[in-house]
Amino acid sequence: MADAADPAARRTRSQVPISQGWQAVRTDCKPVNPRDTIEAVPRVSQDQLDARRHEILAAARGCFARFGYEGATVRRLEEATGLSRGAIFHHFRDKESLFLAVAEDDAAAMAETVARNGLVQVMRDLLERAGNSDGDTAGWLGSQLEVSRRLRTDPAFAKRWAERSAAIAEATRERLERQREAGVLRDDIPVGVLTQFLELAYDGMVLHLATGRPPGELSRVLDLVEEAVRRS
Repeated sequence: MADAADPAARRTRSQVPISQGWQAVRTDCKPVNPRDTIEAVPRVSQDQLDARRHEILAAARGCFARFGYEGATVRRLEEATGLSRGAIFHHFRDKESLFLAVAEDDAAAMAETVARNGLVQVMRDLLERAGNSDGDTAGWLGSQLEVSRRLRTDPAFAKRWAERSAAIAEATRERLERQREAGVLRDDIPVGVLTQFLELAYDGMVLHLATGRPPGELSRVLDLVEEAVRRS
């Protein structure tokens, strides 16, 4: 048996550095299968990554709604999500990217609902959830106000947000055009004007609810809004 101190014995197998760590090789330059010496590291599935991202967005939405963009410090985001800053910013580059992702997530969901059911139905659903004291709805309303504030004060954010708001407007306009073709929408006013009318009604309702005012007769107000765009 070769002595452990014998250099030849030590050279029977050695390690050389590679980009991802160390690989065992034989002295005759025939590589050893890394699986023989390195245990496979469990990989996180895409479903798990998506689920974690969704959890972060949901918790961050409430944090931004409660404290505003400036007040939602990294420490508060850590407390809200139950994760370290490293874990949070593994999914999102920085706090601004996280806030924009929250707002984009809301905008995408809203555009999809508008395309399917119309903006008036979006308002009805929002009013119903607000009446049931849905905590997630309160957070969503607060994030909408924060988006409005940043649109006024942050030109870079406004530029990035323009594409998202345009998608909602386009979904509203396309649905109104389908309703006009079906003969249920008034035809004496351009679709563009009706689209803006509904957007203003929506913005006013969000402001009303987000500032804590009671819903009151908003359901009947929405009846008037819907009657205003329908053919009599």
